[in-house]
Amino acid sequence: GQSLIDFAKEHPDIVLDIHLDDRFVDLVEEGFDLAVRISRLENSSLIARRLAPFSVRLCASPDLIAKHGMPMRPQDLARIPCIIDTNGRWLTNWPFKGDAGDTMSVSVSGPIEVNSPMTARAAAVAGLGFTMLPDFIAIPEIESGRLVTALDDRLLSGSGIFAVYPHRRYLPAKVRVFVDFLVQWFKTRESA
Repeated sequence: GQSLIDFAKEHPDIVLDIHLDDRFVDLVEEGFDLAVRISRLENSSLIARRLAPFSVRLCASPDLIAKHGMPMRPQDLARIPCIIDTNGRWLTNWPFKGDAGDTMSVSVSGPIEVNSPMTARAAAVAGLGFTMLPDFIAIPEIESGRLVTALDDRLLSGSGIFAVYPHRRYLPAKVRVFVDFLVQWFKTRESA
């Protein structure tokens, strides 16, 4: 959100029509110039430019860990309360690196389902369970000590935040300016 506000300040001549939506939009069909997505890309007719790396953290409050113990293996989460983000990619099957370096998933459940990572974070801070959070959402609470991470070495990485736009030979200048801006914006925050 902040990146959009910074861009609007720098480019008062470009009108931003922003749709914050967790569903997967069809850019061409719905007439959007650009989307920012967190995922690997399936559709080859779209151009994607990687803006920043993206990783997740498995977190819970110190109180919850004191009560249920720190999970030593992903399988331990099956018996510990977890917070399900219904907008997340994994729902109740959370992926991890297996013992042999392969990918495995653990079926989790818990007392609360939410539909945004911010709400999942608030629920985790309140001690309701473990949750998977994007690192940039988790970090402030980890630094403040309100959340603790677990199983860091078993989490899958390698995803990214992408600017995605329809394949057009002549990319509108406004879109190019915006993509370049986002690339720089994320870069300055990574080094911060």
